[in-house]
Amino acid sequence: MFFLKVTIGQYYPVDSVIHRIDPRMKILLLILFVVGLFFVENLFGYIVSALVLGFTIKFSKVPFIFILRGLKGFLFIVSFTVIINMFFVDSGYVIFEYSFFKLTLDGVWFSFQMICRLGFLTAASSVLTFTTSPIQLTHAIERILKPFVRIGVPAHDIAMMMTIAIRFIPTLTEEVEKIKKAQMARGADFEGKGIKKRAKAFIPILVPLFVSAFRRADELAMAMEARCYRGDIGRTSMRKLRFKVIDYLSLCVGIAFLCSILYLNYSERT
Repeated sequence: MFFLKVTIGQYYPVDSVIHRIDPRMKILLLILFVVGLFFVENLFGYIVSALVLGFTIKFSKVPFIFILRGLKGFLFIVSFTVIINMFFVDSGYVIFEYSFFKLTLDGVWFSFQMICRLGFLTAASSVLTFTTSPIQLTHAIERILKPFVRIGVPAHDIAMMMTIAIRFIPTLTEEVEKIKKAQMARGADFEGKGIKKRAKAFIPILVPLFVSAFRRADELAMAMEARCYRGDIGRTSMRKLRFKVIDYLSLCVGIAFLCSILYLNYSERT
């Protein structure tokens, strides 16, 4: 199953430079990185993006194998996207042609772009959740959305829902593993030939998974109610978020990355 071994939502507790950056700044840096990715138009841009992401992972002290596990979970989506772009883009120099299949140079380039963008985006998102605890992430999202409260946006509720959703991704992944092993012990075959048989084999996993998810949601609601949770009414934070020198330095790095991508695109066009 493609959603197994998903690392997004897990927190890796260690003391590193990336961990010490303000969570609001990390979200902003992630946005800058994603914007830069979708502005990349040449190979040098992807090399710069890979170097920035590689140094970020290095400074975060998160084992690289954890990042690879997150990429492995999206292998099916990446493969499907590569096939669509590679064989259904008919512009450019024709490398191989058979029947209605046509492999062109543009198709290979578009497939390479999709692999890099999806892979880098997944890895960068994993770094954010690996280096930011769920509580910090909640505070950061709430503070970012706080200016929109004046127009009726429930900032606290949105932040809480997003954080709970991200937090329960690893929990549901572990639940899938347990249900799958239990069904295999009962004789279920998940490696059968044919898409139809495999789809039917996953039904015994999906039904208990939904039941477990609703049960966990009910237990969480009861626990929050027992602790007198009433949203952001009269709620205060023990630790105030304040930008430090390291945050401004990291912002400079993010702006420099985006400017370098734009410069590479401009230099290639001229």
